[in-house]
Amino acid sequence: MLSGLLIRSPYIDWILAGTKTWEIRGSSTTKRDRIALIQSGTGTVVGVADLVDVKGPLTRRELATNARKLGWKKTGSLKPLPYRRTFAWVLKNARNLKTPVRYHHPSGCIIWVNLGPGVQAAISRQLKPRSK
Repeated sequence: MLSGLLIRSPYIDWILAGTKTWEIRGSSTTKRDRIALIQSGTGTVVGVADLVDVKGPLTRRELATNARKLGWKKTGSLKPLPYRRTFAWVLKNARNLKTPVRYHHPSGCIIWVNLGPGVQAAISRQLKPRSK
């Protein structure tokens, strides 16, 4: 089953633009697979990416020295860490969907959403290479 990760703007935009490859979270995950990228608050899947690794827990220095992976323009010191234990979820191969795909958002889901077969099929159709 394809899982969707909820990400706020502008961070999801940076991931899809290829300027952000680390998604910062307050916990680790064992998931390593293609995931759907859901723009928080829209009820739509807007892209996909491969979740390939998790780094952490990270120090402030580790975050600051990897500023580029966070989509930041400058390397510099970070104020307080965003979470008591801070992890970087490493994303690769992020791709926009041509047309956002609507999904049903179950009550209480704040990180992951399990996407049904219809949503998965709609996403897969957009990812297939077009024959010439």
